[in-house]
Amino acid sequence: MPRPTPLHERTAPLCVSYRWKEWAGYVAPCQYDTNHEVEYHAFRHAAGLLDVSPLKKYDVRGADAARLLSYVMTRDVAKLAAGRVGYGCFCDEQGKVIDDGTVARLGEDRYRVTAASPLLWWLRRHAPGLDVEVADASETTAALALQGPTSREVLRAASDANVDKLRFFGITGANVGRVPVEITRTGYTGDLGYEVWVDADRAIEVWDTLMDAGAPLGLAPVGLDALDMTRVEAGFVLQDVDYFSAPLCTIESRKSTPFELGLGWTVHLDRAAFSGQAALRREQERGSKWALVGLELAWDELEELYAACGLPPRLADRAWRTAVPVFDGPRQVGQATSGTWSPICKKALALATVEQRHAKVGTALRIEHTVEYRRQAVTATVVDRPFYDPERKRKP
Repeated sequence: MPRPTPLHERTAPLCVSYRWKEWAGYVAPCQYDTNHEVEYHAFRHAAGLLDVSPLKKYDVRGADAARLLSYVMTRDVAKLAAGRVGYGCFCDEQGKVIDDGTVARLGEDRYRVTAASPLLWWLRRHAPGLDVEVADASETTAALALQGPTSREVLRAASDANVDKLRFFGITGANVGRVPVEITRTGYTGDLGYEVWVDADRAIEVWDTLMDAGAPLGLAPVGLDALDMTRVEAGFVLQDVDYFSAPLCTIESRKSTPFELGLGWTVHLDRAAFSGQAALRREQERGSKWALVGLELAWDELEELYAACGLPPRLADRAWRTAVPVFDGPRQVGQATSGTWSPICKKALALATVEQRHAKVGTALRIEHTVEYRRQAVTATVVDRPFYDPERKRKP
């Protein structure tokens, strides 16, 4: 049975839609009000506050902490400076992705790892013989994502953090109200945003302070439906949707490598040995079979399909996660795994895995689209990701 997060006392009364879902063993709101579009626009035009406490969080410390993390992750954590956050993949010995997540260097020999699924087994599997302690902090640490163009102003009003000096993927200690926290300039919306990490027993105080400070700035509580739309616009992959964790795959074809997921930039090959290094080096040399691409659906063709049935065009009002085939002529060359109508881009967008030779930007493919129970197809052009990438995300 799903458990409440440390913030459930605040989020539950606000969730008048009664739309909830299970996230990593916790109950999480899909949307608070009867329509999630207000929450989406809070993310894109003001600020949204999201309870991300269900994320898995691990405290790794000791003289060999960096050595351990550099082995189990594709990035060279030993080169991560104090006060910085890095993103990377966890791969098995065959170079297949177990999970993707972040690692924050909190001190000289202390790190926090965040992931979508349980990774304690993977970290501890490689810890014997090293001077390192690995602890599961998932239940003792709460997390709030504060995202959107006015999020910096909210933090200015609510905390003593020098947010003007906090760089993209930086981390700083601060106080929100009277509560000590850690603030990272990270997020899953592809916009200016921050994540606030706090002891679980004081999370409600932080929520209240942020909501009070953000009220004049358009801050709104936001659920997972709006987040899903923004992460597609940002081109971010989601586990169990755009890829699957390798140890849980029953067939080999469901497994993916970082290169196939568009995450090759997180792979630091030229360094000491790490899990999956040899396999990933071979893949880099020969090339990948698959590639993750962004697709833009032809709106005029969608209109024509619906008009032929005497209907106005109608797309899902939230992000979709049901894989649909992608074709080159009559031949299937991949599948689109998630997508959304983007209110800010005014386009129908999708993330897809296709054969590498069809991944070049500008390639015109076809994506299945069903109207009145008839499976048809429209043009889907390969475009650059992210679909939405505002300058404020990275700028000081």
